[in-house]
Amino acid sequence: MRIRAVMVVAGLLAVAGCSGPGQENAPNVPPLVSVSTPSETPSPTPSETPSSPATSKVADTLCVRMDQTLVQSTLAVPVVQIQPKPIPAEFGLPTYDVCQLALSASPNGAVLRVGISVLPATKATLAATQKAYAATKGLPAKPALVGEGGYGTPTFVVFLLGGRLYKVSGPPATLAKYVVLGQEVVRQAPGLPEAAPQITRSECDRGSSAAERAMGAPAMIRRDGQTLLGDLVCGWVNPASVLSTSVRRTPNAKALMTSIRKASTSQPIPLGDEGYVDTATGRTTIRVGDDKLVDLVPLPARAINPDLMTQFALAMSSLYTR
Repeated sequence: MRIRAVMVVAGLLAVAGCSGPGQENAPNVPPLVSVSTPSETPSPTPSETPSSPATSKVADTLCVRMDQTLVQSTLAVPVVQIQPKPIPAEFGLPTYDVCQLALSASPNGAVLRVGISVLPATKATLAATQKAYAATKGLPAKPALVGEGGYGTPTFVVFLLGGRLYKVSGPPATLAKYVVLGQEVVRQAPGLPEAAPQITRSECDRGSSAAERAMGAPAMIRRDGQTLLGDLVCGWVNPASVLSTSVRRTPNAKALMTSIRKASTSQPIPLGDEGYVDTATGRTTIRVGDDKLVDLVPLPARAINPDLMTQFALAMSSLYTR
């Protein structure tokens, strides 16, 4: 994988701390020049077409456009590297298309993720996401003066801009520093190519009918892809719900299944080496061997008819268990 690294060419950016309860301002920064069931009929023209090595190039994303020296100095990291391969969407309410900058030479080091919501957003959407975040009881969020308004913590900032939500997240720093990075996103966003509503892989199509039944409505957006390890990711999105499939690679797969197996809300399904549907949340987990967990996750978490999730799992399982 070809990457380009930016070494330190400037001292640390002087970043002010919090300006007090209720508001978070960025320090003054000089303007920057931006630069198994039968498969359904596959999609006739999948959105993702592999490029030949001779013609492939890094897609135009916010991570490519951002001033890497600014990122490096703001977060005080040794290196900033563009991740040229696309990475899966960040599924949730909202779901984000994301790009990623590596902040370390280590393959498992810290990263900076920059996301754009796949569905349009309003101030009401922003307020709903802040309320949902508060319910997680994570670090307290404060208002952030970025774009058309937002909120954040020492590890992320979320803000509204041009009818979409943007999210910048990474290693612990300060909210003021994430505001700096958010302001850089605001500078670089104009003219960014808009993502296609349907980014599909034909393999994922086999689950679309079952996904619609589990979600209770058709998907407006599809977000299929694969992880850097090559595991398939499939995702269906509409304004009210999300359903996705993905893989966790872990040597502790058996141990992690113990609490799932013992939960009073777990209903077993005959897939993989063991599998369960959580009747309280709808989340379905299948273990494959000693080091692979397959997650089929509906959001928001809710009590879904377990038969619907089982049918969805049956439609998708052969992609992950063969």
